[in-house]
Amino acid sequence: MATASARSPLSASHPRDDLKKKNLNKNSTVAVAAAVQSQPDRRSSGRSEREKEKVRKEREEEREKKEVVNRRIASKKAISIILRREATKAVIEKKRGRTNSRKLLPRTVLEALHERITALRWESALKVFELLREQLWYRPNSGIYIKLIVMLGKCKQPERAQALFQAMVDEGCIINHESYTALVSAYSRSGFLDQAFSLLNKMKTIDGCQPDVHTYSILIKSCVQVFAFDKVQILLSDMESQGIKPTIITYNTLVDAYGKAGRFAEMESTLMEMLSNHDCKPDVWTMNATLRAFGGSGQIEMMEKCYDKFQSSGISPDIKTFNILLDSYGKAKRYEKMGAVMEYMQKYYFSWTVVTYNVVIDAFGRAGDLKQMEYIFRLMKSEGIKPNCVTLCSLIRAYGRTGSVDKIKAVVRFIGNSDVMLDVVFFNCLVDAYGRAGCLVEMREVLEMMKARGCTPDKVTYSTMIKAYLSRGIDGDHVQGLRDFYREEIA
Repeated sequence: MATASARSPLSASHPRDDLKKKNLNKNSTVAVAAAVQSQPDRRSSGRSEREKEKVRKEREEEREKKEVVNRRIASKKAISIILRREATKAVIEKKRGRTNSRKLLPRTVLEALHERITALRWESALKVFELLREQLWYRPNSGIYIKLIVMLGKCKQPERAQALFQAMVDEGCIINHESYTALVSAYSRSGFLDQAFSLLNKMKTIDGCQPDVHTYSILIKSCVQVFAFDKVQILLSDMESQGIKPTIITYNTLVDAYGKAGRFAEMESTLMEMLSNHDCKPDVWTMNATLRAFGGSGQIEMMEKCYDKFQSSGISPDIKTFNILLDSYGKAKRYEKMGAVMEYMQKYYFSWTVVTYNVVIDAFGRAGDLKQMEYIFRLMKSEGIKPNCVTLCSLIRAYGRTGSVDKIKAVVRFIGNSDVMLDVVFFNCLVDAYGRAGCLVEMREVLEMMKARGCTPDKVTYSTMIKAYLSRGIDGDHVQGLRDFYREEIA
């Protein structure tokens, strides 16, 4: 299997010009200083007054700057203290005083809110929002409400999104199609499709709140994620009857969804419709979704055929395209073609991403080529690409297949010295690897590791452990306890 370095062969060199040193004539400098000092007293006196005034102004400006910085720091500290102690509001008011908590700087509070919304920390975001509403300078703002409602939808909190929407109405904010679309998004993302469709129908009856292509695209995306393709057809027909034309995002969502569901006839029909639409020609996202669909289902020849067609129509591949090709070839064990893709990437200076490294590491691991897999892993770290949970899962699976217990433990030690976020999938891989190797004590200790990391075992965890015990002829209290946990998970 051919490999290619991710390091770009082009390394720009920027030599520094030599700086010429200049020798200062000390005698002439002293002479100039003496000449200045020999000027009449009145000129010196006038200059002295101007200099004093200048110094005074500079000090005043510096003092004002420090006050601004100090107020900002104090405001941030106040937010931090209030949020840490918000569970005991009486204590907050006693120690901080309600007046102080209502005089925070606008910029500081809004920045804190934005950070939490972006990070999808919905509980903390709502607490900061309540703090925002208590400020003396607060005025209701539709934009902030909409951002919070969208965030709650992403966090699967439709009831809280509805409560915020009602608060938005009660505070007299302008309610338009964007506000309703945000709530539609919250319902649909959370799987509450009936409520989302009901709200869509309500929007049609309210002036100034008519659904647009964005509203429909959100609903379509939510429907295809749960394979509710009958509802997708209803939405598409509804759009057509109202004269709303799909955008490139709508079409790409459909192409991706049909491909993942294996509905290739509908996917190809959507592609043909895009080609006939002058406003929504296929782009690189369309190409990637199509290649992923055929490559992921093992239809390598069809994937290559589509790749050639997209390229001939003027669509250039990006790094995601190559990652899809590498992954498809790797899983199909087409290692020569995988090597050709890597050589192409190197030739045209495509830098590897964490996804590229993960795909190649997984391919070598599946092939049992641990030496090359470890080389790519070392290269990944040397290039400054941080391994993630997917990387470590690939390593553990490969070592588990070959029974390399020492290597498995080395990965566990690596985890102990890193801040990689681990999920239940990784721990299940670790349980399986130890179970295959017959290391039942270490396998059992994984449960403690999960507890320490705040990760809850699932039915796959327990069923994998039970299988490992039974394969070794062990069926005692340990196994019975695991069976009980397994039944609870199923229930």
